Amino acid sequence: MGKLYVVPTPVGNMEDMTLRAIRILKEADLILAEDTRTSRVLLNHYDIHGNLQSHHKFNEHHTTQAVVQRLLAGETIALISDAGTPGISDPGFLLVRECVRNGIEVQTLPGATAFVPALVSSGLPDERFCFEGFLPQKKGRQSRLDALRDEQRTMIFYESPYRLLKLLQECAVVFGDDRQASVCREISKIHEESRRGTLTELIQHFTTTEPKGEIVVVVAGRQNGEKPVKEQNKSKNKYKNV
Repeated sequence: MGKLYVVPTPVGNMEDMTLRAIRILKEADLILAEDTRTSRVLLNHYDIHGNLQSHHKFNEHHTTQAVVQRLLAGETIALISDAGTPGISDPGFLLVRECVRNGIEVQTLPGATAFVPALVSSGLPDERFCFEGFLPQKKGRQSRLDALRDEQRTMIFYESPYRLLKLLQECAVVFGDDRQASVCREISKIHEESRRGTLTELIQHFTTTEPKGEIVVVVAGRQNGEKPVKEQNKSKNKYKNV
């Protein structure tokens, strides 16, 4: 029986690739990639020329069974995404689940994941946290945030630069204007930046400064003794024209 390797790739700097990850990708019979064009740049950089196949959220329901059959036949297959660890807000869960169901060994290599450096560099408590990934763009978005209203752990969100301001405004309504937060962008890249402050301060900054790049938002949890947010309609009106 074969083996599935889940291989993290750099979220920014090419030097963040591990030696083991390079070796596994060179030895694999097949490499599954979220975007073959993006991954080919990385693979060429490390002189990796293995068989490459698309495996993304739009086709993974159709390709997973065929991949499982190849693993059952004895092949070694590596799964990568565009950046970071597959399965963390990226394709990967379905394939790993089917491998587990079929008794196929799965090994996940340690490596890059964007939320870890964002959390640690935020200066917010990191001994306990909850990872929320990308919130729904429309349906279910508000209910997800409302469910976190009394969350005491530090909260982590992924967001696009186009919706960052909206997320910060929504968080201010639910958690309070003065809740501490951090916006970390372009992790491990040339223009990496961490902007820290209250939600109000971050809203003011990104209202005048257009956000760019991949973004991780870290929000402090509710502290003991902190009063619940009231007058939410007033807060919503406050940010209506921002």
